[in-house]
Amino acid sequence: MDYEGVIIEESLKDKGVLKLVEVVTTKVEPVTKEHKTPWLKQWTLHTVKISESNIDKVAEVISKSLEPNYWYADFKNSKHHYIIFPNKVFKVDRSKPEQYKQVSSYGLGLGIPDYQLDFSPVIRQWERPE
Repeated sequence: MDYEGVIIEESLKDKGVLKLVEVVTTKVEPVTKEHKTPWLKQWTLHTVKISESNIDKVAEVISKSLEPNYWYADFKNSKHHYIIFPNKVFKVDRSKPEQYKQVSSYGLGLGIPDYQLDFSPVIRQWERPE
């Protein structure tokens, strides 16, 4: 079962990682205040597919390719959800939504706005780390 998700091109230090995935569609959107990335003019969103046999390897490469802080990528199929931060990969069993709490806390701790952590069904503003 393939994994699907989005990679924001501007989040990558090494764009060569895009050669490891199948790009299905690409959408460019202008940066707004809500993006919290005022140093960028646009986000280039690549919807991609990754084969199940390559997901672990590709997740590690993406993790090492992401710019530090504020960025993540996520890919899922019907059973598992990979959420990838710089130098950190989480694999969530989608039948256990409580596993998202640790991932959300980690992302909030990096300074990612909670509304951008929309992968998680359990994120709540009152769960922000101190």
